[in-house]
Amino acid sequence: MIKLSCAAALAVTVVFAGFAGTAEAACFKKTASGTAGSIDGAKFQVKEAILQSFDWSVWAAFMATGSTPGYRVTSNGYKCSPGGLGYNCRGTSTICKTG
Repeated sequence: MIKLSCAAALAVTVVFAGFAGTAEAACFKKTASGTAGSIDGAKFQVKEAILQSFDWSVWAAFMATGSTPGYRVTSNGYKCSPGGLGYNCRGTSTICKTG
C-alpha cells in the first residue's frame, strides 16, 4: 500500500511539476539525474530523462534526428560527481514551446 501511495504521489508531482501559470505558459523548467560510465554519458541520460518527462514523441525525435520539434530545450548546466555506474549527473533545462 505504501508503494502505491508513493507512486500516486509521484504521479501527481510529475503532473504538476510541468504546469506553469499563464504568464509562463510557453516555457517551463525540468530537472533530472542520470548515471553512466562517463560524464558525457551521464549528461546524455539527464537530457533523455528531461525529454521523456514532458513528451515521449519529442524524446523519440531527438533520438532519431537530434532535434526537438516544437520545443527549444536549453540546458542550464549539470552537476556531476563520481558514483553509481561511474558518474552521476543532475541537470536542469528550460523548455520553451516554439509552435
